[in-house]
Formats: sequence, structure tokens, C-alpha cells
Amino acid sequence: MKLASLNQGRDGVLVVVSRDLSRAVKVTDIAATLQAALDDWAKTRPLLDAVYQRLNKGNEPDAFAFNQAACHSPLPRAYHWADGSAYVNHVELVRKARGAELPESFWHDPLIYQGGSDTFLPPHAPIRLADEAWGIDLEAEVAVITDDVPMGIAGQQAAGHIQLLMLVNDVSLRNLIPGELAKGFGFFHSKPSSSFSPVAVTPDELGAAWRDGKVHLPLESRINGELLGRPNAGVDMTFDFPTLLAHAARTRPLGAGSIIGSGTVSNHDRSVGSSCLAERRMLEMIESGAPKTPFLHFGDRVRIEMFDTEGQSIFGAIDQAVEPYSP
Repeated sequence: MKLASLNQGRDGVLVVVSRDLSRAVKVTDIAATLQAALDDWAKTRPLLDAVYQRLNKGNEPDAFAFNQAACHSPLPRAYHWADGSAYVNHVELVRKARGAELPESFWHDPLIYQGGSDTFLPPHAPIRLADEAWGIDLEAEVAVITDDVPMGIAGQQAAGHIQLLMLVNDVSLRNLIPGELAKGFGFFHSKPSSSFSPVAVTPDELGAAWRDGKVHLPLESRINGELLGRPNAGVDMTFDFPTLLAHAARTRPLGAGSIIGSGTVSNHDRSVGSSCLAERRMLEMIESGAPKTPFLHFGDRVRIEMFDTEGQSIFGAIDQAVEPYSP
């Protein structure tokens, strides 16, 4: 099943989207918003799935052409957004870039930070920031959305609480990160509003690509149409999603609609490219002694998308221009 939120009102209007992303239908009689659907998921999921089946068969008379640009992020705001660093290869490279060593514990104890979740960006809305000197970077990721998760749940039991998946652009301001982390209290200014793919999908939509708690497909990132990378999200993922979810719920329950991100997708195979500019710059430093690729400039455009084995876009595209912000 595929779901989206039209960019109407603070929490969007829930629609069911066809498998090929061509058609959609409003389902306000079932749930007005995606959060409302998740709050009563055991009841709403079968009702939404019935609509999905009819829509794919062409049996929904109220269906309309689906426009990704008319969408907000599937959850325009969420009660909980926590981002992991499941690809430890990426963490190691980025830490090297700022002269920090990687603790050995990072290989067996997941790293997660809690981000701002009150102002997610629509997937086709501009990324507006005040200063290019902040070191504007994209981070292409995969994320899961949960139902209610009890505190202290074991890793593989957590898999049953993963209800939806989507893509993420976790925008980072690289030049602000070292100063913030030096204070010993974590990210804040360096992590502005994130954005998510137009469509969230149930795990069964991925077929064989969803296994072992991972998405085994390439995640494609482009800047101004030029390929930045296509690393496989299922390769070199040190911690799978159930492990990340259980880690997040170790000392607290997670409410329905919680979002857990994978962190920047990264492979040891350098030929597949990168999912963020910081990683590319670090590889350039290793190869030539200095980074060559700049961070994002105003006017640049970022596109993040994942395709199935037949070349069909699964989640739709995050497609955003970087623009200057004026209060």
C-alpha cells in the first residue's frame, strides 16, 4: 500500500496512491490524516488497503491524477523523529573529516540523535537557509514509521512495529557541526528541517527487496541532474531497522507515527558514489589531500529517489532547490 499527504492544512490530507504513482484518492472517511490512521492502525490499515486494491484495479470513481508536487511529507509533523547512523562506514569517514576518531563502540552500539519534528519540509519545497557559509549538505536516507512501540522491546520483535517506509533528506549544515558537538550536547542549529519522500509505503510493497530489516535497493542522489551516488541501502548497513528501533525504545515507549531514520546510506564500494557531499569531500581528501567538491550553493537542486528492479519510482522523488532565506 502507498500513502501520501496532500499539502493542505498543518497535518495534510491523507490519500491512497496507486502502485505506479499515477492516481490517488482521498480517504477522509477512514482517516483525515496519516497520523490519525496510525493512531488506530489495526482498524484503518485493512480499510485503506481495500481502497488501494480498488484504486489499482481502476475501480475508484473519485480517483484523480496524483501530483507529487502537491504533497507534503507523509507526516508533515511528527511526535518523534530520531535519526540513526546505521552505516558506520559513513560515520567513520565524516568523523575523519573533522579530525575525530571513531570509538570502537560505534560498531556494536547504535548511534541515534533526536531531531526537530515540528516543521518537516514538503518534498518539492525549497530548502531555505540564511548563509551558504554554513556548509549546506544533503543526506539521503531511508526511514521507517512505527505504530505504538513498547519500551524495552527486543530487536526482532521490533520488526513487527515497522508499518511504513519512506526516503529522507536530512539536511545538514556541516560547518556548524564541529562547534555544536564541541559543547558536548549534540546537534541543534546544524540540523534544520528535514524532508521526506512524497509517498510512504508498507514493507510488502518492496517485495524481496525488504528482508533482514533492510531495503536492498540502490538509493539515487543527484545534484543539478548530475549523479552523486547510488549506494545500495541494504549493503554495509551495520544496524538493521529492528535494531535501531529497539535501541530507540530502550528507555521509553515510542508513540504511533514515530520516525526512525537509517542515517546516510553508504557503501564501502567507492564506485557507487555517495549520499552526501561530506563523504565525497572526505574521499577526495584521502585521494588527493584536499576536498574539491563544494557544499551546496543557492540555486542548486537536489533530487533523491529509489527505483524498483523494473525502473519504477517507489516513493516518488524528493526534488528541492536550495534558496536564500529572508525573514
